[in-house]
Amino acid sequence: EVQLQASGGGLVQAGASLRLSCAASGFTFDKYAVGWFRQVPGKEREVVSCINSIDGRRYYADSVRDRFTISSDNSNNTVYLQMNSLKVEDSAVYYCAVRTTGWGHRAQEYAYWGQGTLVTVSS
Repeated sequence: EVQLQASGGGLVQAGASLRLSCAASGFTFDKYAVGWFRQVPGKEREVVSCINSIDGRRYYADSVRDRFTISSDNSNNTVYLQMNSLKVEDSAVYYCAVRTTGWGHRAQEYAYWGQGTLVTVSS
């Protein structure tokens, strides 16, 4: 059974950093693309960043580029999202997800989802 466990969220002040982790069981990341998405109440889920574990390609949303870094540790079957210089508008529930074919950053193309971890950034 494929399971994803997202963790690392919390309450921080603007300008602080957090590192989110996405641990997988039931499969290995090294053959698939993994994405981080976020959602706030009343809004659609939006992509934050994606990584292709096969060739290392990365995608970042414009809003997080140069502040967030996605990485993959295949030995631990974990994908990380390092978030620096956090802003109030980064507050959301963050989800990790896996797509089993192809490459892209549309949420509907990701087949497996974790339960989400809440990030709250205060001013």
